[in-house]
Amino acid sequence: MKKVKNMLSITGAVVLVAMLIGCASTKQTENLLSAAGFKMVPADTPQREAHLKALPPNKITMTHRDGQTYFVYPDSAQNVLYIGQQAEYNQYQNLRLQSQLAQERLNAAAYNANWSVWGPWGTALSPVDSVFNR
Repeated sequence: MKKVKNMLSITGAVVLVAMLIGCASTKQTENLLSAAGFKMVPADTPQREAHLKALPPNKITMTHRDGQTYFVYPDSAQNVLYIGQQAEYNQYQNLRLQSQLAQERLNAAAYNANWSVWGPWGTALSPVDSVFNR
């Protein structure tokens, strides 16, 4: 009974983390962009607001201006535009990869914790298992 309770607790935690990740993915992107050095530019004029709303939501877009390449990400909720160049975009990609790898490690650990209650690894063998594993 204790094993079932532990398994349900772990499963519940994994589901909760998955839900939080889904809800927080936009916020996570904004945090990663800031950490990578993207600048937040407020849409404080009608022209900037119109440009912000014209960009595809939740997507980094590459654009060119005055012979320079920029990467922009609109945050309509905060009414700001994240702007970076190639170096900041490369840093963002590295940070995103590190974040994904860390999340995969957490998922694998949760999976391994759930799996251990199903197999003989780390658990006592039942009488049936001991007959077959001689």
